[in-house]
Amino acid sequence: MQETTDFSLLDGYRDEQGKFSMLPGKKQKKKLDLMLTFFAGQFEAGRDYTETEVNELLNEHHSFNDAATLRRMLIGIGVLDRMKDGTKYWKKK
Repeated sequence: MQETTDFSLLDGYRDEQGKFSMLPGKKQKKKLDLMLTFFAGQFEAGRDYTETEVNELLNEHHSFNDAATLRRMLIGIGVLDRMKDGTKYWKKK
């Protein structure tokens, strides 16, 4: 049975359109991890993405205009990987 994640803990970080309007602060590590789990779930395993596609996908779900930080965080926690030149991104399995 697959475990479901309760993203309602992040409701205070969403704007009127349901997009994340800010990142949780440094003392909110659990909430930041939960938010990154949400963003990770938006990517399909086995599919390659351009940087533009990654940004567009992330921008669909946040309004704080910092897709680059989110990209770096997802790479940093091992969810996404990329070619050194940034031409291709993919979700790690």
